[in-house]
Amino acid sequence: MNATTYAVDTAKNVMQLHWVDAGSGEIHRRKLSRAKFVEFFAVLKPARVVIEACGGAHHWARSLGAMGHQVELLPARQVRAFVRGNKDDAADARAIWLASQQSDIRRVAVKSAEQQAVLSLHRLRAHWVSVRTATINALRGLLYEFGVVLPPGKVLGLKVLAARRAEFDAGLPALMQRLVDQQLTTLRQLEQEVTRIEAELKAVQKSDACAKRLRKVPGIGLLGATALAAVLGDGSGWRNAREFSCSLGLTPRHSGTGGKVTMGAINKRGDPYVRTLLVSGARAVANAPNAPEWVRKLMQRRPANVAVVALANKLARTAWALLAHQRDFDRQWVSKPPRAATA
Repeated sequence: MNATTYAVDTAKNVMQLHWVDAGSGEIHRRKLSRAKFVEFFAVLKPARVVIEACGGAHHWARSLGAMGHQVELLPARQVRAFVRGNKDDAADARAIWLASQQSDIRRVAVKSAEQQAVLSLHRLRAHWVSVRTATINALRGLLYEFGVVLPPGKVLGLKVLAARRAEFDAGLPALMQRLVDQQLTTLRQLEQEVTRIEAELKAVQKSDACAKRLRKVPGIGLLGATALAAVLGDGSGWRNAREFSCSLGLTPRHSGTGGKVTMGAINKRGDPYVRTLLVSGARAVANAPNAPEWVRKLMQRRPANVAVVALANKLARTAWALLAHQRDFDRQWVSKPPRAATA
């Protein structure tokens, strides 16, 4: 195994390398094209390669890992602190190399191509949903200019528009009527795209054992099960459930000085999409008639959002435990502290 650590600042066409020779201590910098980059590592002895977890990083991690190299992905936020002076490709590669020497920076788990494909479905669905919402709001605003006020809500607004279309058309010019028809056609097409992607996610859930296992947890639906299964994998990217929930930003931030620590709101770090799914699922469980007893008691003495985030934290930890230990969900399960904590 080559003892040298190679830091790579990736881009679409140009790759910047930075490494320090393990024997002589000589600093090397090299800029390679995309084709030359592959050739460089193909003939290199297996070495440690560190890459910033940005666009295309997981693809390069899989490609270099197939060549026998040990690849580590570093969080971009953690690397940014090591950039000194003016920012350029060479400075970024140097910062990646310096950050790789810090053992307390948690490495990003490398995702498989299948995991990224499932997450791509989620990203496309979120994109079409946002476009659908923007289209409805634009239509609502345009109609308001002609004295037509639609009630709030996507379903109710479109339902009223369809029911009273003849009444509304009486006060609209012909051009505006055609514009409304075009927007309604666009909304139907967007709805079809969202439905098609959700059908793909249902097929993924049926074929994925991890997603099936997570789907049994109250508060984790179709979107949450498939997204968490794709993000977690086998759970080996996190040391424990607490670290996973912290990486999603479901734990409070704190500020301390002089021995006094003040706890604040949740830090909202990590993937906002997965965090939103967990919070939405937790809110549905907390407002249900059969909500857990501890959640009901917590809501009596703390704000509702605090209890919901606490339940979302528990859902994230439960998801990690089920996949990391290959267990099925059990409502009667009682967790036991590890031996080290007991001792």
